[in-house]
Amino acid sequence: MDKNPYFDTTFFEFFWVFLKRLTLLLTGQLPWNALAPDEVQVVVLCGVAAAAALVGCFLVLRRMTMLANAISHTILLGIVIAYVVLVHLAADVSGEEHGGVLSIKSLLIASLVMGVCTAFLTEFLTKTVRLQADASTGLVFTTLFALGVVLVTLLTRDAHIGTEAVMGNVDALHIDDCKLVLLILGLNVGVIFLFFKELKMTTFDPHLASALGFSAPFYNYLLMTLFSATAVVAFRAVGVLMVLAFLTGPVLTARLLTHDFKKLLFLAVGLGVVAAFCGVALSRHILTVTDQPLSTGGVTVSLITGIYFSVIGVKLLQNRIRKSSLSSFQNG
Repeated sequence: MDKNPYFDTTFFEFFWVFLKRLTLLLTGQLPWNALAPDEVQVVVLCGVAAAAALVGCFLVLRRMTMLANAISHTILLGIVIAYVVLVHLAADVSGEEHGGVLSIKSLLIASLVMGVCTAFLTEFLTKTVRLQADASTGLVFTTLFALGVVLVTLLTRDAHIGTEAVMGNVDALHIDDCKLVLLILGLNVGVIFLFFKELKMTTFDPHLASALGFSAPFYNYLLMTLFSATAVVAFRAVGVLMVLAFLTGPVLTARLLTHDFKKLLFLAVGLGVVAAFCGVALSRHILTVTDQPLSTGGVTVSLITGIYFSVIGVKLLQNRIRKSSLSSFQNG
């Protein structure tokens, strides 16, 4: 096996090596299937960050992040059900204890179904049973997540699916994950491009949208479906919980910097991609300097949070300087 080209590289050396290998890739001197593990992590995490930020811009402005949080928890149940049904049925057919292979497509379908079910149950409790929105969301996601945890404990004890689904495992990523993440990113871009006017109208003025014949619940379900797909392709890298930081962090940071919606979309995607790229580089740097392997997903989420609070700090400092200058001008 060839030595990892990023072995023993520091933070800035990582970018230099990546740039050189990217040049080789673009000129055809390096095949796509020869990507190093660190490069696979960059592609997957940047793809997840971009896909989540695109959907997150709409969900944050619609105040639906709590529902997205619920879905990020409840798709664990979908993953477990897919594992139990497909793997155990295959084992019965083959006569072996661990027959069959659990495909990512099966997980994707199961998680999409579970995401839609979560949104439907929450909507049902809110509109029909007349529970408050936050109460119905909390009830649905805690119940389904608890059921998922129970099934993980009982039925997937030897498969380590619970640990990977909750915490992620970037070391298990391979080139197929890159293809799937880019597919979901393309899906998110395509859907948002096709329905941009409708999504924007139902986000900022749902009453006008309803009067014009646009169904706000339909587009809510559409966004929830896109987020469910994004969350399930992210679970191998960052788990089904930390993906929420990719959904909200870059968007909240971008909102501090612009009030233009189109700029918000591009800025949120850019911030998420930068944080993901730097997260992989920083994880490699820490491993090189301290010989301590850290969770790349955890490092990336910490960077997203750090960027957010850094921007808040700069904005507060600017406001203080502006007020001080205005006070000096009035006194002068």
